[in-house]
Amino acid sequence: MSRPAGNPPYAAELGAAKKAVALAARLCQTVQREIVQSDIQSKADKTPVTVADYGSQVLVSLVLNKEITSGSFSMVAEEDSEDLRKDGAEEILERITDLVNKTLAEDGSYNISLSKEAILSAIDTGKSEGGPSGRHWVLDPIDGTKGFVRGGQYAIALALLDEGRVVLGVLGCPNLPFTSTSNLSGSSSGDQTGALFSAAIGCGAEVQSLDGSPPQKISVCTIDNPANASFFESYEGAHTMRDFTGSVAEKLGVQAPPVRIDSQAKYGALARGDGAIYWRFPHEGYRETIWDHAAGSIVVTEAGGVVKDASGNDLDFSKGRFLDRDTGIIATNKQLMPSVLKSVQEAIKEKKLASSPL
Repeated sequence: MSRPAGNPPYAAELGAAKKAVALAARLCQTVQREIVQSDIQSKADKTPVTVADYGSQVLVSLVLNKEITSGSFSMVAEEDSEDLRKDGAEEILERITDLVNKTLAEDGSYNISLSKEAILSAIDTGKSEGGPSGRHWVLDPIDGTKGFVRGGQYAIALALLDEGRVVLGVLGCPNLPFTSTSNLSGSSSGDQTGALFSAAIGCGAEVQSLDGSPPQKISVCTIDNPANASFFESYEGAHTMRDFTGSVAEKLGVQAPPVRIDSQAKYGALARGDGAIYWRFPHEGYRETIWDHAAGSIVVTEAGGVVKDASGNDLDFSKGRFLDRDTGIIATNKQLMPSVLKSVQEAIKEKKLASSPL
């Protein structure tokens, strides 16, 4: 694909991705406000987050198709329309359609109103399997659904693969405090919330407010002593082996308690220096999907950080919808990565010895 002389690589695609994520974030914010106000999190009703998940995917697909008109369109995304086409799903589909059209009307960028069939078709643009050839958008329409329902952190995460490499990423984090802060589990009244992180390969990483403030360059922290480092991990205990990460932290001599927040907002916070390490060690048998890490990983690497698996390998996003990696994922700065990897690998050996029969 040709581009105007003087423009950085993927400039048009990055602009479209930021617009898509910001619009999807607006829809998600509307739904989350309704959830929090009605105390739905205390109920078994998952309808609101389902509506937001599908609605977010529809808007991202729509904006990308409107803004990037050359070449074929391929997207690897979490949702498809199968459940919405079943008997009994009419009410949810109606709610998704109404919410999407209301969001589009309020935004005013596109003079369009989508039918239910157009909604279903837009969702199904995310059925691509990805792979090592061509271009593929990678989307998690709401990463951190439990945080979303709680009124906590979540992210709309969008990346672009080109020949198997992640070349740009955008993270919309509606509830993340905009300025670097230690108050990452929420925000006090008066704090501006809503951060849009973006990065394109070779161009660095930036953050701006979701309502459109000028972008600011960001970089990971420069801490080189693990004793002075703080680390991020998943808010939900079911998402990571906390005994294991506690052992790694002890080996490193980390003094600070873990900062636990939902979603790829952790990658954004790490990229702007809010903490020094993010690690993720899911329970055995869990398979990571590429949409859980593609956008966040390039935001961190373009901010000067490093993202590896537990063997020290780069993450490989070219294998399809799943991310094959050894044991876990580690993101930190270049100074800390060697010592973090060493401690992780020691902890893995000890864990294997402890679980092996005598």
